[in-house]
Amino acid sequence: MLITVSGPAGSGKSTLAASLAEELGVEHVSGGDVFRALASERGLTPLELNRRAEDDDSIDRDLDRRLRGFARDREQAVLESRLAGWMAGEYADLRLWLDAPLPVRAERIADRENKPVAAAREETEARAESEALRYQEYYDVDIDDLRIYDMVVNTARWSPDGLRELVLGAVSAYTPDGDEGKHTITGVSYDF
Repeated sequence: MLITVSGPAGSGKSTLAASLAEELGVEHVSGGDVFRALASERGLTPLELNRRAEDDDSIDRDLDRRLRGFARDREQAVLESRLAGWMAGEYADLRLWLDAPLPVRAERIADRENKPVAAAREETEARAESEALRYQEYYDVDIDDLRIYDMVVNTARWSPDGLRELVLGAVSAYTPDGDEGKHTITGVSYDF
């Protein structure tokens, strides 16, 4: 089963995807890891590559092309990135969207990056706005359109272990015989 885990910064994507992949015994493909590999290939730090990506759309497109390729080439994996559900498209068996209220996400990011909560919140809001514009421009994807997701979860309501158990319950309850159809992705430009 190919499962995608998407959501905004601080929503718990990486934590869930890693524990889910481990529990299921499948590969975890992290958009963050792919981005860090891209930076290394270019002899840059991830921060330097991120700054360049603001003016060079080939960086985002390279990342997304690789993520789509992972989805196409793997039947069993957990693919995690902001756009994983969109990039996996027809290859995904189960698409998850994680979210949490902005104050919660800002607190998580502040803790993770050892910075003030106010700074984390401001950066998170600016990043989300910038990314939403780029996704719309590059692929005609409205990141706020959650129709393609099979499960949308407010991660502020569960502990990481509780969230993993919730999702594992959905995964184990899924049977192709009971599947009346996932939402088809149309109109997305996979022009990389």
